[in-house]
Amino acid sequence: MSEQEDQSAGRQRTVDVYDFRRPTTLPRQHSRVLEVAFETFARQWGTQLTAKVRVKSTATLEQLIMQSYDEYAASLPSVTAMVLCRIEGSESRLVMQFPATAALSWVTRMLGGASETAVPDRKFTQIEQSLISRMVEDGLEDLSYSLGALLTTPVRMDVIQYNSQFAQAAAPAELMIVASFTVKVGESLAAASLAIPADILLSGLGDVNPTVHSRDAEALVRAQVTQVPVDVAIQLSPTPVTPAQILGLAVGDVIALPHLENRPFDVAISGTRLATAAPARNGSRAAAVIVTIEENQR
Repeated sequence: MSEQEDQSAGRQRTVDVYDFRRPTTLPRQHSRVLEVAFETFARQWGTQLTAKVRVKSTATLEQLIMQSYDEYAASLPSVTAMVLCRIEGSESRLVMQFPATAALSWVTRMLGGASETAVPDRKFTQIEQSLISRMVEDGLEDLSYSLGALLTTPVRMDVIQYNSQFAQAAAPAELMIVASFTVKVGESLAAASLAIPADILLSGLGDVNPTVHSRDAEALVRAQVTQVPVDVAIQLSPTPVTPAQILGLAVGDVIALPHLENRPFDVAISGTRLATAAPARNGSRAAAVIVTIEENQR
């Protein structure tokens, strides 16, 4: 083999298979929708931690990406707390991950321990797991609220794994939406993450930002305008008065109105008379019955 052939053999290219039906990047409009949802979850999670550990806590969204489960698992520390959660109707699991030492320090605060207490990296005891499970379940409720229509299927906590390489939440090549957070409890910082099967969220994202043809713009505007709430006033006919009369008003004064006693009330919107109505009652509330409609070309 010549020297040139030997160098070419050493520079063999590796080719990755790309499936265009399953892109590994999020479209910008989908990414923004998910960012807003996970930022909402972060605020809810921080509030929940503050209430439980009784010290100011915050969670901040740091990154939102889509990657395979194998890549996600490889990015985690080898020893960490991975809470696997069942998603109804799916074989894959939702993953809530945080350092075991951080979770143990949260439990220590919940039980009245000192914040400076050193916490070893170990598995949770039965009592600790019970407290952490309740914390996770509350977090899942916050997640369902934050994602709204994107996550309509029930999610329930399943098991806690302590080795990221052995936890089998999904197939290695399955795409996951991964949100990374920084959780601050008091002065302590911890890196946490959420991984949700992409198919679960992407199926709902198609309807989040639907596009419509410009020819439908007029019909859409009309439909939207007809749904805008307006204030309707049932009133007597107004009478003009001078500023001097207004300034001279006192208790017991009478203002004469041009509205005849047997004339129906005016139904007006923003000062424009649209109809007339007679006084009535609806249960325990006063009401007005429309008796005439007036044409208005404005």
